[in-house]
Amino acid sequence: MTEDHYIFPLSTVLFPGGALPLKIFEQRYIEMTKVCIRDDRPFGVCLIREGGEVGEPAVPETIGCLATIERWDMPHVGLFELLARGGERFRLLERRVAANGLMSGSIERLPADTPAPRVDAACLEVLKLIIDRVGRAHFPEPLALDDATWVGCRLAEVLPLDAQVRQTLLEVPDAAERLDRLREILIREGLVVKDDNV
Repeated sequence: MTEDHYIFPLSTVLFPGGALPLKIFEQRYIEMTKVCIRDDRPFGVCLIREGGEVGEPAVPETIGCLATIERWDMPHVGLFELLARGGERFRLLERRVAANGLMSGSIERLPADTPAPRVDAACLEVLKLIIDRVGRAHFPEPLALDDATWVGCRLAEVLPLDAQVRQTLLEVPDAAERLDRLREILIREGLVVKDDNV
């Protein structure tokens, strides 16, 4: 089943459950924000494949994540400060650009991750260390350290990864495979020791 939503191309990747703070000042996105707040509807966030966040409409990746506005403020006219939360992943099937440059498109929501029987121990240990260092307040509550999708998404957000690597991790439909890829990155970076028994 397809749905129509506004599409917000950004230079960041949003994962399910992730927090997305935004400052909205371009007129096209102010209009989008007003409609999303008024109608309590999400918008789609896609990584920019070509172009920039400001100016001419960018070309987005086709796999993105829906975002729902949780909190908003307008400190002065012409500026929205938002906190949005990542929802379901989606595939962008068709996109349209309005005269004001605001993009919308037809999307299909993607199924939830194939669940993993367990959370990879190395990935979990690294995430726990990061949570201890930066503080629980920087992570969405409740902490779901026994959920492979939650652990994989949070680790993909906080590790210093290239945006295209994050995009690849977002596109993985299997929680265990995402953690496998993250473990390989951690091994490559020397953050965990390879265990041939895993």
